[in-house]
Amino acid sequence: MESSDGASRLPHSIDSQNHSETTVEQGAIVKHARADATPRLLPEKIEIREVGLRDALQSLRQALPTGLKCDWILLAHAAGLREIEVGAFVSPTEFPQMADTAEVVAFAKTIAGLKVSVVVHDMDGARSAIAAGADVLTLPISASEMHSRANVGRTSAELVEQLRLVRAECEAVRSSCCIEAVISTAFGCALQGDVDPAAVLQIVESVVDAGTDGISLGDSFGVATPNAVYDLFQRTRALLPQHVMLGAHLHRAPDNRLGNVMAAVEAGVTRFDASLGGIGGSAVSAGVVGNVPLEDVATLFNMIGVETGVDVNALLDLRKFIGEQSDAQALFQAVARAATRRRGGLF
Repeated sequence: MESSDGASRLPHSIDSQNHSETTVEQGAIVKHARADATPRLLPEKIEIREVGLRDALQSLRQALPTGLKCDWILLAHAAGLREIEVGAFVSPTEFPQMADTAEVVAFAKTIAGLKVSVVVHDMDGARSAIAAGADVLTLPISASEMHSRANVGRTSAELVEQLRLVRAECEAVRSSCCIEAVISTAFGCALQGDVDPAAVLQIVESVVDAGTDGISLGDSFGVATPNAVYDLFQRTRALLPQHVMLGAHLHRAPDNRLGNVMAAVEAGVTRFDASLGGIGGSAVSAGVVGNVPLEDVATLFNMIGVETGVDVNALLDLRKFIGEQSDAQALFQAVARAATRRRGGLF
């Protein structure tokens, strides 16, 4: 099957017998074993949310200039992205990099057709986000109690209750904000160790009861395997009412760059978080790998015939632009290194 630009396309199905990691190289998809021989139909379209402006920048000691953030958002939208996580309404003392989030949201809201997403930890952050006009409020709720206390300073149960209060606040002020629970450490935790899938599913049920509009499962430390991803997303989907969206927030795993992405889409996920150049990490544990690279995810789906709406060449231009900025080079060398790769050398 040929695309409009002449690149070869695969039909909308994948033979899962030999799939655990997927890479793309010169138009070919290379698959490695996932223990399930059942072919899976792929969706016609998936959505990708850029999260680098929050996930990557939140741990930096020095804030990226507001103007550069706004340029990043404008160019990402021009590349076809229709949802961007632009920042977080959190303590400016603890996260000075996010202190300009209201200003960034105000700029992003001037871009027609862009869904503006922000992270909040509590009711104060939610009220600020609603006042700023954010479209999506995401609340991180960890399946690991050790990670939850280290990351947000609250238990998972306390964060579920915060989500319930945010839902009540949105209804009270007649806000149309979408509320999303991002269940982090769903596949394991560097602080706690193994995470019981039953604990994840219990949180899923709790946030649905609390009124969430969407749920994402997060592989915060890059420890997931394709089999675990497929299984947990399948079990999660079975618990969700039809109106609740399901997304994936995956980090790069050693020797498994995109296999977990393919496992998630085979399990029915059509909404993915990713970041430019794969930047990102964790503020509570050193050495954590970044998010799945936005360019790689878009390239993968474009090549297998799943619509993303994303222009990968424009993303590469954006990556080069960000990587060449002196502020960006000093703050996150991953983008600067990514900018030096030759065009098309994504994998």
